[in-house]
Amino acid sequence: MKHWIAEGTALCRKALVDLDGPSRLPGWTRKHVAAHLALNAEALGNLVHWARTGEERPMYSSPDQRNQDIEAGAGRPAEELIGWFDESARTLDESMATLTDEHWQAHVRTAQGREIPATAIPWLRSREVMIHAVDLGTGVTFADLPEDFLEELCAEIRATRGDVPELHGPLAQIAAYLSGRPFADVTTASGAPAQSLPPWL
Repeated sequence: MKHWIAEGTALCRKALVDLDGPSRLPGWTRKHVAAHLALNAEALGNLVHWARTGEERPMYSSPDQRNQDIEAGAGRPAEELIGWFDESARTLDESMATLTDEHWQAHVRTAQGREIPATAIPWLRSREVMIHAVDLGTGVTFADLPEDFLEELCAEIRATRGDVPELHGPLAQIAAYLSGRPFADVTTASGAPAQSLPPWL
């Protein structure tokens, strides 16, 4: 999964060419997405610290503080946001590289309070950089994401969303549909067009 972080980070970097304008996420500009990505790297770095030291360090101090930090970050100049994204991604990568096999088995908690092994941290970051590279809306699409990542993503969303119908269509479009993003050419088993789902992640 670590290679997905590198691929997703590269896709995000490609998508960060123009931070002016709205993203594909309701109510968020591209700067909001960029700020969220940088803050997410720092937040996951807190979980890496927790796994390495045993010192409990939550991803965010509170949901409200997280939202305030995203809003504040969205007000930064574009060049500063891109630099923040680069530095936070590099720091997270370096921090994960310090974990031993024993550290990776430690248990930490997500921002939603779910207990997970540290081995799940790379997947959490992979989801963020891959999906939000698309959300930036500057040319990256689900079709640009690795097929094995899309398969893993669809399996997880099906498990967490619950009652999702049998679907037919291109894998990239099914992943877009399941994650609540714009999609095309996805039908149910009856051949009827799939009905949009609310955003996931």
